[in-house]
Amino acid sequence: MNDNRQNFPPPAPQDRGADIQTPASPSRPSQRPQPQPRMAPPPPAPGGGFARGFGNGMGIGLGLGAMLLATSVVTTIAMVVGLAALTPTAAGSATTSLTTLWGQGEGRIRAIPVSGPIMSDASDGAVFSAGTYGNEVAAQIDELTTDDASAVVLLVNTPGGSIGGSKAISDAVERYQERTGQKVLVHVTSMSASGGVYATATADEIVSDHGTMIGSIGVIFGPFTQFNDVVGTTGSLLESGVTTTGGITQEYLSAGTGKDFGNPFRPMSEEERAHYLAGLDVEYDAFVSHVSEHRDIPAAKIVDELGAFMFDPATAMEHGLIDDVMGRDEFFRHAAGAAGLDPDDTRVETVRMPSAWESLLGAERAFGQAPAVEQGAGVVPAVSRAFCGAAQPLAFAGQLSAVCG
Repeated sequence: MNDNRQNFPPPAPQDRGADIQTPASPSRPSQRPQPQPRMAPPPPAPGGGFARGFGNGMGIGLGLGAMLLATSVVTTIAMVVGLAALTPTAAGSATTSLTTLWGQGEGRIRAIPVSGPIMSDASDGAVFSAGTYGNEVAAQIDELTTDDASAVVLLVNTPGGSIGGSKAISDAVERYQERTGQKVLVHVTSMSASGGVYATATADEIVSDHGTMIGSIGVIFGPFTQFNDVVGTTGSLLESGVTTTGGITQEYLSAGTGKDFGNPFRPMSEEERAHYLAGLDVEYDAFVSHVSEHRDIPAAKIVDELGAFMFDPATAMEHGLIDDVMGRDEFFRHAAGAAGLDPDDTRVETVRMPSAWESLLGAERAFGQAPAVEQGAGVVPAVSRAFCGAAQPLAFAGQLSAVCG
């Protein structure tokens, strides 16, 4: 019997640790899935729940502490910068930093306001309307160098004021011109009366806006009040009064010997009148000579023709009190050209009013500007008798009661 079975050699022994590889059929690709990489589990957090909470709390606390420290540093720096921009004066702190008033560019012109009543300095106090401290304006002008600005412009709207404050500005203008060789120009809006004319006479050019009034070259002293035939006085802490049969009169000296000069219960003596009129004549002659010299107007014309009258721009220009009439924008462009600058590449800068932050630090005004007294029932302006109390001659036009109460 034939045995058709074929005999095959036994399989070779295999290592138990090795995988048995089965060759893939050349006609069918292998369907065996490829092994995927296994992700290692995250390491366990150190410590328990308390440790994790404590660590998170410490992180938040350190972050808040850093924020508070940074805020404190920024606030301190802001305070230092703010205080550095303030100047302490007898009338409270004032700002000295600048803001742009007109234009933009590399050329720089410094503008200084001369507005409201002109007082000498902060010791004269504050009036009902904001004013100007002449000595502080003079200090600003004296500190300017050729690097700070190429010219100075005075922006004027004033009824005048003290002779001392007005002359301080005028003298500082002359010192600036001599020290720097640069020009000072004036632009008048609304009014330049009396002390305003005195303060600006030394400028290179005086330009008026449309509709202004210029003039009032003179000095005044008073008012002096007289109660005629007093028969009684009445009053209280809140109200005072005088009863007379002859009425009440007030008198100004527009050009003594008694210790009670100005006593409203007696008339002024002729000797007192002559004494103070002589003093007024001295101040008036100095005022006339000052304007005559710097505006090239004959003194006799000032005394005999101009007097203490106010003039419209056209008439003021005819008399030589001003040089031209221009609006504000036209004037600034003119001032830039006069300073040798391109008007389109020039900015006009001025000392700015206090910001809200600076007000919190005690700033009440811009340096050079007198603050206005707060209005209210029974409020009396904190102004010295030198200005509002008929204690000195003034280069002022109008009623002092409008600014002094």
